[in-house]
Amino acid sequence: MSKADFYVLLGVAKGCDEKELKSAFRRKAMECHPDRNPDDKDAEHRFKAINEAYEVLKDPQKRAAYDQFGHAAFERGNGGFGQGFGGGAAGGFSDIFEDIFGEMMGGRARRSGGRERGADLRYNMEITLEEAFKGKTAEISVPTAIVCEVCTGSGAKPGSSPRACGTCGGSGRVRAASGFFSIERTCPTCQGRGEVISDPCSACNGQGRVTRERNLTVNIPAGIEDGVRIRLAGEGEAGARGGPAGDLYIFLSIKPHEFFQREGADLFCRVPISMTTAALGGQFEVTTLGGAKAQVKVPEGSQTGRQFRLRSKGMPVMRTANVGDLYIQVVIETPQSLTRRQRELLEEFERISSEHNHPESTGFFSRMKSFFDMGE
Repeated sequence: MSKADFYVLLGVAKGCDEKELKSAFRRKAMECHPDRNPDDKDAEHRFKAINEAYEVLKDPQKRAAYDQFGHAAFERGNGGFGQGFGGGAAGGFSDIFEDIFGEMMGGRARRSGGRERGADLRYNMEITLEEAFKGKTAEISVPTAIVCEVCTGSGAKPGSSPRACGTCGGSGRVRAASGFFSIERTCPTCQGRGEVISDPCSACNGQGRVTRERNLTVNIPAGIEDGVRIRLAGEGEAGARGGPAGDLYIFLSIKPHEFFQREGADLFCRVPISMTTAALGGQFEVTTLGGAKAQVKVPEGSQTGRQFRLRSKGMPVMRTANVGDLYIQVVIETPQSLTRRQRELLEEFERISSEHNHPESTGFFSRMKSFFDMGE
Protein backbone atom coordinates (compact mmCIF):
# COMPACT_ATOMS: atom_id res chain seq x y z
CA MET A 1 0.00 0.00 0.00
CA SER A 2 1.40 3.40 -0.99
CA LYS A 3 2.29 5.85 1.77
CA ALA A 4 0.52 9.17 2.13
CA ASP A 5 2.31 12.37 1.18
CA PHE A 6 4.13 13.77 4.22
CA TYR A 7 3.01 17.34 3.53
CA VAL A 8 -0.62 16.20 3.24
CA LEU A 9 -0.32 14.23 6.49
CA LEU A 10 0.79 17.33 8.36
CA GLY A 11 -1.53 19.69 6.49
CA VAL A 12 1.20 22.09 5.33
CA ALA A 13 2.34 23.50 2.01
CA LYS A 14 5.54 22.19 0.42
CA GLY A 15 7.34 25.49 0.94
CA CYS A 16 6.36 25.95 4.60
CA ASP A 17 8.98 27.19 7.05
CA GLU A 18 10.19 25.49 10.24
CA LYS A 19 7.75 27.37 12.49
CA GLU A 20 4.72 26.40 10.39
CA LEU A 21 5.91 22.80 10.24
CA LYS A 22 6.37 22.55 14.00
CA SER A 23 2.99 24.13 14.72
CA ALA A 24 1.20 21.80 12.30
CA PHE A 25 2.94 18.76 13.79
CA ARG A 26 1.92 19.60 17.35
CA ARG A 27 -1.65 20.23 16.29
CA LYS A 28 -1.89 16.96 14.36
CA ALA A 29 -0.15 15.00 17.13
CA MET A 30 -2.67 16.30 19.66
CA GLU A 31 -5.59 15.39 17.40
CA CYS A 32 -4.36 11.87 16.65
CA HIS A 33 -2.82 10.91 19.98
CA PRO A 34 -4.10 7.42 20.99
CA ASP A 35 -5.01 8.70 24.47
CA ARG A 36 -7.48 11.14 22.94
CA ASN A 37 -8.94 8.50 20.64
CA PRO A 38 -9.30 5.36 22.79
CA ASP A 39 -12.06 3.91 20.58
CA ASP A 40 -10.23 4.51 17.29
CA LYS A 41 -8.04 1.54 16.34
CA ASP A 42 -6.32 3.53 13.59
CA ALA A 43 -5.28 6.39 15.88
CA GLU A 44 -1.94 4.83 16.78
CA HIS A 45 -1.15 4.20 13.10
CA ARG A 46 -1.95 7.81 12.20
CA PHE A 47 0.07 9.06 15.17
CA LYS A 48 3.13 7.08 14.05
CA ALA A 49 2.70 8.27 10.45
CA ILE A 50 2.61 11.89 11.60
CA ASN A 51 5.77 11.39 13.68
CA GLU A 52 7.53 9.80 10.72
CA ALA A 53 6.52 12.66 8.42
CA TYR A 54 7.77 15.29 10.86
CA GLU A 55 11.07 13.50 11.48
CA VAL A 56 11.79 13.64 7.74
CA LEU A 57 10.58 17.17 6.98
CA LYS A 58 12.24 18.86 9.97
CA ASP A 59 15.67 17.70 8.77
CA PRO A 60 16.84 19.91 5.85
CA GLN A 61 18.81 17.11 4.18
CA LYS A 62 16.06 14.51 4.52
CA ARG A 63 13.48 17.06 3.37
CA ALA A 64 15.51 17.92 0.26
CA ALA A 65 15.80 14.22 -0.57
CA TYR A 66 12.06 13.71 -0.02
CA ASP A 67 11.16 16.75 -2.16
CA GLN A 68 13.23 15.34 -5.02
CA PHE A 69 12.54 11.60 -4.79
CA GLY A 70 9.49 11.25 -2.53
CA HIS A 71 9.25 8.09 -0.41
CA ALA A 72 11.72 6.36 -2.75
CA ALA A 73 14.49 8.41 -1.12
CA PHE A 74 14.26 6.17 1.96
CA GLU A 75 13.45 2.86 0.36
CA ARG A 76 15.70 -0.05 -0.58
CA GLY A 77 18.48 0.71 -2.99
CA ASN A 78 18.42 4.50 -2.88
CA GLY A 79 21.81 6.13 -2.51
CA GLY A 80 23.54 2.76 -2.26
CA PHE A 81 21.76 1.68 0.94
CA GLY A 82 18.60 -0.34 1.45
CA GLN A 83 16.33 -1.36 4.31
CA GLY A 84 18.57 -3.86 6.09
CA PHE A 85 21.78 -4.29 4.09
CA GLY A 86 22.98 -2.97 0.74
CA GLY A 87 26.02 -2.17 -1.37
CA GLY A 88 28.40 0.72 -0.89
CA ALA A 89 27.54 4.12 -2.33
CA ALA A 90 31.09 5.12 -3.18
CA GLY A 91 31.72 1.95 -5.15
CA GLY A 92 28.44 2.37 -7.02
CA PHE A 93 29.30 5.84 -8.37
CA SER A 94 32.80 4.70 -9.28
CA ASP A 95 31.42 1.73 -11.21
CA ILE A 96 28.91 3.88 -13.08
CA PHE A 97 31.53 6.48 -13.99
CA GLU A 98 33.97 3.91 -15.29
CA ASP A 99 31.31 1.95 -17.17
CA ILE A 100 30.30 5.10 -19.06
CA PHE A 101 33.66 6.83 -19.56
CA GLY A 102 36.31 4.20 -18.88
CA GLU A 103 35.87 2.48 -22.23
CA MET A 104 36.55 5.71 -24.14
CA MET A 105 38.83 7.64 -21.77
CA GLY A 106 41.11 4.77 -20.76
CA GLY A 107 40.63 5.23 -17.00
CA ARG A 108 42.77 3.36 -14.52
CA ALA A 109 41.89 -0.21 -13.56
CA ARG A 110 39.46 -0.25 -10.65
CA ARG A 111 40.68 -3.58 -9.34
CA SER A 112 44.42 -3.33 -9.00
CA GLY A 113 45.94 -6.76 -8.51
CA GLY A 114 42.52 -8.35 -8.02
CA ARG A 115 41.94 -6.55 -4.69
CA GLU A 116 38.52 -4.97 -4.40
CA ARG A 117 37.08 -2.91 -1.54
CA GLY A 118 34.24 -4.56 0.31
CA ALA A 119 30.72 -3.11 0.20
CA ASP A 120 29.41 -0.78 2.87
CA LEU A 121 26.56 -2.21 4.92
CA ARG A 122 23.52 -0.69 6.59
CA TYR A 123 21.89 -1.90 9.79
CA ASN A 124 18.59 -0.41 10.98
CA MET A 125 18.23 -0.22 14.76
CA GLU A 126 15.12 0.90 16.62
CA ILE A 127 15.42 1.99 20.25
CA THR A 128 13.02 3.40 22.83
CA LEU A 129 12.99 7.01 24.01
CA GLU A 130 14.14 5.81 27.43
CA GLU A 131 17.17 4.13 25.81
CA ALA A 132 17.93 7.32 23.90
CA PHE A 133 17.72 9.21 27.21
CA LYS A 134 20.11 6.95 29.11
CA GLY A 135 22.26 5.60 26.28
CA LYS A 136 22.96 1.89 25.90
CA THR A 137 25.37 -0.75 24.67
CA ALA A 138 23.68 -2.91 22.05
CA GLU A 139 24.74 -6.30 20.75
CA ILE A 140 23.88 -6.80 17.08
CA SER A 141 24.29 -9.71 14.68
CA VAL A 142 25.27 -8.78 11.14
CA PRO A 143 25.26 -11.23 8.19
CA THR A 144 28.25 -10.18 6.14
CA ALA A 145 31.11 -11.39 3.96
CA ILE A 146 34.30 -12.16 5.89
CA VAL A 147 37.75 -13.22 4.73
CA CYS A 148 37.90 -16.94 3.90
CA GLU A 149 40.00 -18.64 6.58
CA VAL A 150 40.99 -21.50 4.29
CA CYS A 151 42.68 -19.43 1.58
CA THR A 152 43.22 -16.29 3.75
CA GLY A 153 41.38 -14.22 1.17
CA SER A 154 43.41 -15.09 -1.94
CA GLY A 155 40.66 -17.15 -3.54
CA ALA A 156 43.17 -19.83 -4.56
CA LYS A 157 43.40 -23.34 -3.16
CA PRO A 158 45.92 -23.61 -0.31
CA GLY A 159 49.35 -24.36 -1.74
CA SER A 160 48.59 -22.48 -4.98
CA SER A 161 48.30 -18.81 -5.84
CA PRO A 162 46.63 -16.64 -8.49
CA ARG A 163 48.65 -15.97 -11.65
CA ALA A 164 48.83 -12.93 -13.84
CA CYS A 165 46.19 -12.82 -16.56
CA GLY A 166 47.72 -13.75 -19.91
CA THR A 167 45.28 -11.62 -21.86
CA CYS A 168 46.01 -8.26 -20.23
CA GLY A 169 49.39 -9.00 -18.70
CA GLY A 170 48.06 -8.26 -15.22
CA SER A 171 46.81 -4.72 -15.90
CA GLY A 172 43.13 -5.60 -15.96
CA ARG A 173 42.65 -3.59 -19.17
CA VAL A 174 43.07 -4.38 -22.86
CA ARG A 175 43.60 -1.88 -25.67
CA ALA A 176 42.32 -2.24 -29.21
CA ALA A 177 43.18 0.03 -32.17
CA SER A 178 40.42 1.15 -34.53
CA GLY A 179 41.66 3.48 -37.27
CA PHE A 180 42.97 6.64 -35.64
CA PHE A 181 41.46 5.69 -32.26
CA SER A 182 42.72 3.44 -29.51
CA ILE A 183 40.05 2.11 -27.17
CA GLU A 184 40.83 0.66 -23.74
CA ARG A 185 38.34 -1.57 -21.98
CA THR A 186 38.03 -4.04 -19.11
CA CYS A 187 39.79 -7.32 -19.75
CA PRO A 188 37.14 -9.96 -20.64
CA THR A 189 39.26 -12.81 -19.26
CA CYS A 190 39.88 -11.59 -15.69
CA GLN A 191 37.05 -8.99 -15.55
CA GLY A 192 39.56 -6.28 -14.64
CA ARG A 193 41.21 -8.09 -11.74
CA GLY A 194 44.54 -8.55 -13.52
CA GLU A 195 44.90 -12.15 -12.35
CA VAL A 196 43.18 -15.48 -12.75
CA ILE A 197 42.82 -18.47 -10.45
CA SER A 198 43.49 -21.85 -12.01
CA ASP A 199 42.75 -23.86 -8.88
CA PRO A 200 40.09 -22.02 -6.80
CA CYS A 201 39.56 -22.54 -3.08
CA SER A 202 36.73 -25.00 -2.47
CA ALA A 203 35.56 -23.21 0.68
CA CYS A 204 34.83 -19.88 -1.02
CA ASN A 205 34.71 -20.92 -4.71
CA GLY A 206 37.54 -18.56 -5.53
CA GLN A 207 35.91 -15.45 -4.07
CA GLY A 208 38.28 -15.09 -1.13
CA ARG A 209 35.40 -14.48 1.27
CA VAL A 210 32.41 -16.30 2.74
CA THR A 211 29.14 -15.14 4.31
CA ARG A 212 28.87 -15.43 8.09
CA GLU A 213 27.02 -13.89 11.04
CA ARG A 214 29.18 -11.41 12.96
CA ASN A 215 28.38 -10.22 16.48
CA LEU A 216 29.27 -6.58 17.14
CA THR A 217 28.90 -4.22 20.08
CA VAL A 218 27.50 -0.75 19.38
CA ASN A 219 27.64 2.09 21.91
CA ILE A 220 24.58 4.36 21.76
CA PRO A 221 25.36 7.70 23.47
CA ALA A 222 22.81 9.35 25.76
CA GLY A 223 20.75 12.01 23.98
CA ILE A 224 21.06 10.50 20.51
CA GLU A 225 18.41 11.74 18.08
CA ASP A 226 16.19 9.93 15.61
CA GLY A 227 17.84 9.42 12.20
CA VAL A 228 21.44 9.66 13.43
CA ARG A 229 23.91 7.50 11.51
CA ILE A 230 26.74 5.74 13.36
CA ARG A 231 29.72 4.67 11.23
CA LEU A 232 31.82 1.66 12.20
CA ALA A 233 34.89 1.86 9.98
CA GLY A 234 36.09 -1.45 8.53
CA GLU A 235 33.11 -3.43 9.87
CA GLY A 236 31.40 -3.83 6.49
CA GLU A 237 31.98 -6.60 3.95
CA ALA A 238 35.49 -7.97 3.60
CA GLY A 239 37.27 -6.90 0.42
CA ALA A 240 37.67 -9.39 -2.40
CA ARG A 241 41.04 -11.15 -2.49
CA GLY A 242 42.67 -9.16 0.26
CA GLY A 243 41.04 -5.81 -0.53
CA PRO A 244 40.09 -3.36 2.27
CA ALA A 245 36.83 -3.92 4.13
CA GLY A 246 33.86 -1.60 3.74
CA ASP A 247 32.15 0.26 6.56
CA LEU A 248 29.04 -0.54 8.59
CA TYR A 249 26.46 2.21 9.08
CA ILE A 250 23.99 1.96 11.96
CA PHE A 251 20.82 3.98 11.26
CA LEU A 252 18.98 4.84 14.48
CA SER A 253 15.23 5.32 14.77
CA ILE A 254 13.35 6.03 18.01
CA LYS A 255 9.94 4.54 18.75
CA PRO A 256 7.09 6.97 19.47
CA HIS A 257 6.53 7.27 23.23
CA GLU A 258 3.17 6.78 24.94
CA PHE A 259 3.42 9.98 26.99
CA PHE A 260 6.26 12.15 25.74
CA GLN A 261 6.88 13.87 22.43
CA ARG A 262 10.39 15.00 21.61
CA GLU A 263 11.51 18.21 19.94
CA GLY A 264 15.30 18.35 19.91
CA ALA A 265 16.35 18.22 23.57
CA ASP A 266 12.91 19.29 24.86
CA LEU A 267 10.09 16.95 25.82
CA PHE A 268 6.35 17.68 25.74
CA CYS A 269 3.65 15.91 27.74
CA ARG A 270 -0.12 16.43 27.68
CA VAL A 271 -1.80 16.02 31.11
CA PRO A 272 -5.59 16.08 31.70
CA ILE A 273 -6.75 17.82 34.89
CA SER A 274 -10.19 18.18 36.45
CA MET A 275 -12.37 21.23 35.97
CA THR A 276 -12.26 21.97 39.69
CA THR A 277 -8.45 21.85 39.82
CA ALA A 278 -8.30 24.26 36.90
CA ALA A 279 -10.83 26.60 38.52
CA LEU A 280 -9.65 26.48 42.13
CA GLY A 281 -5.98 25.76 41.57
CA GLY A 282 -4.03 22.79 42.87
CA GLN A 283 -1.12 20.58 41.96
CA PHE A 284 -0.32 17.19 40.50
CA GLU A 285 2.73 14.95 40.24
CA VAL A 286 4.35 13.75 37.02
CA THR A 287 7.12 11.23 36.42
CA THR A 288 9.91 12.49 34.17
CA LEU A 289 11.55 10.34 31.51
CA GLY A 290 14.49 9.84 33.84
CA GLY A 291 12.17 8.37 36.51
CA ALA A 292 12.21 11.32 38.92
CA LYS A 293 9.00 12.78 40.41
CA ALA A 294 8.12 16.44 39.80
CA GLN A 295 5.33 18.58 41.26
CA VAL A 296 3.38 20.89 38.97
CA LYS A 297 1.43 23.73 40.59
CA VAL A 298 -1.72 24.84 38.75
CA PRO A 299 -2.84 28.44 39.39
CA GLU A 300 -6.57 29.00 39.80
CA GLY A 301 -8.38 29.91 36.61
CA SER A 302 -6.00 27.91 34.37
CA GLN A 303 -7.24 27.24 30.84
CA THR A 304 -6.75 24.32 28.46
CA GLY A 305 -3.42 24.53 26.65
CA ARG A 306 -1.51 26.28 29.42
CA GLN A 307 2.08 25.09 29.57
CA PHE A 308 4.34 24.62 32.56
CA ARG A 309 8.09 24.43 32.06
CA LEU A 310 10.21 22.05 34.12
CA ARG A 311 13.80 23.10 33.56
CA SER A 312 16.46 20.46 32.86
CA LYS A 313 13.88 17.65 32.90
CA GLY A 314 14.10 16.94 29.18
CA MET A 315 16.61 15.01 27.07
CA PRO A 316 20.38 15.25 27.51
CA VAL A 317 22.21 16.90 24.62
CA MET A 318 24.53 14.30 23.11
CA ARG A 319 28.14 14.51 24.30
CA THR A 320 27.54 17.69 26.32
CA ALA A 321 26.49 18.52 29.88
CA ASN A 322 23.37 20.36 28.65
CA VAL A 323 19.85 19.06 29.27
CA GLY A 324 16.61 20.17 27.65
CA ASP A 325 13.34 21.09 29.38
CA LEU A 326 10.06 19.26 29.94
CA TYR A 327 6.88 21.14 28.99
CA ILE A 328 3.63 20.04 30.62
CA GLN A 329 0.48 21.12 28.80
CA VAL A 330 -2.76 20.84 30.75
CA VAL A 331 -6.08 19.91 29.19
CA ILE A 332 -9.23 20.49 31.24
CA GLU A 333 -11.48 17.45 31.41
CA THR A 334 -15.23 18.04 31.39
CA PRO A 335 -17.05 15.98 34.08
CA GLN A 336 -19.03 13.01 32.81
CA SER A 337 -21.65 10.60 34.27
CA LEU A 338 -22.94 13.18 36.76
CA THR A 339 -25.09 12.18 39.71
CA ARG A 340 -28.30 14.08 40.39
CA ARG A 341 -26.66 16.02 43.22
CA GLN A 342 -23.64 16.92 41.08
CA ARG A 343 -25.94 18.14 38.33
CA GLU A 344 -27.93 20.25 40.81
CA LEU A 345 -24.74 21.86 42.12
CA LEU A 346 -23.51 22.68 38.61
CA GLU A 347 -26.88 24.12 37.65
CA GLU A 348 -26.84 26.25 40.80
CA PHE A 349 -23.31 27.41 39.96
CA GLU A 350 -24.46 28.33 36.47
CA ARG A 351 -27.35 30.40 37.88
CA ILE A 352 -25.15 32.40 40.23
CA SER A 353 -22.31 32.84 37.72
CA SER A 354 -21.61 36.21 36.18
CA GLU A 355 -19.71 37.50 33.18
CA HIS A 356 -16.64 37.84 35.39
CA ASN A 357 -16.52 34.08 35.82
CA HIS A 358 -16.38 33.52 32.04
CA PRO A 359 -14.53 36.53 30.57
CA GLU A 360 -13.25 34.70 27.50
CA SER A 361 -16.58 33.33 26.28
CA THR A 362 -18.43 36.51 27.25
CA GLY A 363 -15.93 38.64 25.38
CA PHE A 364 -16.06 36.40 22.32
CA PHE A 365 -19.84 36.52 21.91
CA SER A 366 -19.88 40.25 22.63
CA ARG A 367 -17.30 40.89 19.88
CA MET A 368 -19.16 38.65 17.47
CA LYS A 369 -22.47 40.47 18.08
CA SER A 370 -20.80 43.87 17.59
CA PHE A 371 -19.13 42.74 14.40
CA PHE A 372 -22.31 41.56 12.71
CA ASP A 373 -24.39 44.48 14.04
CA MET A 374 -21.97 46.86 12.33
CA GLY A 375 -22.58 45.17 9.01
CA GLU A 376 -26.32 45.72 9.08
